[in-house]
Amino acid sequence: MNTKNNWVRLILIGLLIGLGLHDNGFAQTSKNNYPKSKKISPYLFGLFFEDINYAADGGLYAEQIQNRSFEYNPAEQRNWHHLSFWEYITPVFSYGNLSIETKEPVHPNNPHYAVLTINRVGVHAFGPRTDIPENKGTPGVGIKNTGFDYIVVKQGEKYNFSMFSRLLSTTPISVKVSLQAPKGRVLAETELTVDAKNWRNYTATLAPSESNDSTSLVVLATTEGQLALDVVSLFPEKTFKTRPNGLRADLAQLLADMKPAFIRFPGGCLAHGDGVGNMYRWQNTIGPVEQRVEQRNLWGYHQTAGLGYFEYFQFCEDIGAKPLPVLPAAVSCQNSGGTWRVGGTGQQALPMEEMDEYVQEVLDLIEWANGPATSVWGAKRAAAGHPEPFNLEYIGIGNEDKISPEFEARFKMITQAVKAKYPQITLIGTSGPFSEGEDFEKGWKISNDLAVSIVDEHYYKEPKWFLSNLNRYDRYDRTKAGVYLGEYASWGNKLGNAIAEAAYMIGLERNGDVVKMASYAPLLAKKDHTQWKTDMIFFDNKRVSLTPNYHVQKMFTTNQGDEYFEQIISKDSKDTTLAASCVKDTQTGDVILKMVNTGKIAKTMKVNLAAFKNFLPDAAQTILLGEENTENTLEKPTNITPASSAIKVTKGFEYVAPPMSLTVIRIKTQAKKI
Repeated sequence: MNTKNNWVRLILIGLLIGLGLHDNGFAQTSKNNYPKSKKISPYLFGLFFEDINYAADGGLYAEQIQNRSFEYNPAEQRNWHHLSFWEYITPVFSYGNLSIETKEPVHPNNPHYAVLTINRVGVHAFGPRTDIPENKGTPGVGIKNTGFDYIVVKQGEKYNFSMFSRLLSTTPISVKVSLQAPKGRVLAETELTVDAKNWRNYTATLAPSESNDSTSLVVLATTEGQLALDVVSLFPEKTFKTRPNGLRADLAQLLADMKPAFIRFPGGCLAHGDGVGNMYRWQNTIGPVEQRVEQRNLWGYHQTAGLGYFEYFQFCEDIGAKPLPVLPAAVSCQNSGGTWRVGGTGQQALPMEEMDEYVQEVLDLIEWANGPATSVWGAKRAAAGHPEPFNLEYIGIGNEDKISPEFEARFKMITQAVKAKYPQITLIGTSGPFSEGEDFEKGWKISNDLAVSIVDEHYYKEPKWFLSNLNRYDRYDRTKAGVYLGEYASWGNKLGNAIAEAAYMIGLERNGDVVKMASYAPLLAKKDHTQWKTDMIFFDNKRVSLTPNYHVQKMFTTNQGDEYFEQIISKDSKDTTLAASCVKDTQTGDVILKMVNTGKIAKTMKVNLAAFKNFLPDAAQTILLGEENTENTLEKPTNITPASSAIKVTKGFEYVAPPMSLTVIRIKTQAKKI
């Protein structure tokens, strides 16, 4: 949006604030005539993270080296192999050999490693001349990695290098580790000596002399001999909260800024996997990274499990969100072996003879998360650096599965076992991938029959569906299970999509007594590596684009309440373009108004604050508005952004809601109770 349009937008907001908020003489509500209120879920709006669109490796997970453990293979992408994204280099007339081996690996869970044989370290044959490419650089035999679309480094920051290595020859080998710009220009360099006959972790810190967006990591042996390499890693020192094996700071901070009530992980379809051998098994994702089990990502690439259950739980704790792990119901995706478009081999189920072991795996997760450091699994958590329990409260069983007899039998076994041993855990069932239909009905029936507390619904729809279903949850049975709307989005990232979602979220808030949780999906998408067309945050290695959908979600997640009030905001009941809600945060005493106009012209709503006797006139207002088809991009990330201002509110006022807008007004009170 150009500067002129920005000024027009700001002037419009100013006029709306100036003209739209004025006392209209509403009579104060009598002491015994408070508007109706009800308790709603204090954990209504959260986040859903799935490793899709390179959201983890190459994204939120801050590892800079791609294929760090040499585990890539053609089953993930046909042209991949164990040396994908590595280049074998022999500068200055050196020569040797590079191979992949499996004998005596770092750990059985990490079977492949690289072996460098350095037969000859070359010499500069033409004196100081640098115009001959083969005569440039440091002589040696090594490997180079360009990361995930190259590595971005910044001058003044540090990068932590590590690798596992062991000496396979007799004499210690010198290794130069460097960050290099294109054409071999060295930005940072250090030297290590590999001298151990057993696997050892070698570390170093690199500080680039300048910033560069197209950096490569080079590991170069400069003495003759043979050595093995594995888990070759590079992390920025500045990860989120400077944690080792940590998260990309800017992306993690954007999520932290949303103040989500919970985070659901690790999927999504990633959880139940493409076939039983590809199911996400939480035990494979904890412990030292070199001991974790890497595997094919259902979405067509690789997952290192570096971002594993420990990191998910730690991140939730860091930002004050409740962890919500979703475990497979011992069945795979119904599209296993194919896609939903072309079909596949279908849902697969763990054999019944393996179910006792699998059920124990689910129970072990709860002990790992909540058990004392003296327990078997609690000790593993403590060994990772977290002796205190994570205080897990919620577990999802299954993800939009086909509700087959195989699913039902296994779901029943898992839920009954958890309820028997850990009755304090809130279980979340599943109702298939659609908003209605056979699986939807069966999923709800099974969960209600087993007295499962919450049922997970998923659906992706056009904006008009959301606008015509604003009252969907008004008619839900309050005597049965609650709802977790685990995945939803309108098909698109334009402002019109986001405002339609905002209107729908008003309905979720109004029904916050039965809708316990809700999370937009998917969360992250990397440029040129996207498998799903509608996402909340787009990014590359150095930029982010916050969609209008992100801004809507943040306006709700940062303005949650736990008590809903009727009759505070009134509007034309026949006007389906308007939606509004009033909630109170009883912890702070704040009253929060949300008003949505999905139409093309400004509309008036009336607000009566008489019930809140101790409200303060100075309030905070945030507005998101613009043209329906406007969207943000990596090149133009601020076409649509919220505008915040301080305003005055009175006991009764009219608010003129701009077209295609979401407005949040947060009002403080002097006391927590009305």
